[in-house]
Amino acid sequence: MLTTILAIAGKPGLFKLISGSKRMIIVESLIDGKRGPAYANEQVNALSDIAIYTEDEEVALREVFAAIQAKEGKEPIAIDVKKASADELRSYFASVLPTFDRDRVHNSDIKKVIQWYNLLLKNGLTDFTEKGAENDEKKVEENA
Repeated sequence: MLTTILAIAGKPGLFKLISGSKRMIIVESLIDGKRGPAYANEQVNALSDIAIYTEDEEVALREVFAAIQAKEGKEPIAIDVKKASADELRSYFASVLPTFDRDRVHNSDIKKVIQWYNLLLKNGLTDFTEKGAENDEKKVEENA
């Protein structure tokens, strides 16, 4: 699932990959369902390619989402990222990923993870297991 969900620099929220060509891809916003292009010169990252720094290694975002899901029980995270203090954000993130690197993981990164998790949950995209990742890779290969 996370291979077809994209983050585009400068655009809010997440996007679902619809189709693509050499110079652009067509994406659908998970916020409002509107479709539009994302061009080759834009920084586009699949969520499957994103990882969080820890004290020992990088942890795949999929694993962080799975830990959040285990903690929250498929309920949205109740933290209001616009009003939460830095201590609240870091305390919550430490409860999910105790070894996260406090120097390299910024408050804005934690806010994005929380917002993205809630957005995925709202859209029914909740399979964060490795099996879900394997199924995504097969779908991408079939569509190529």
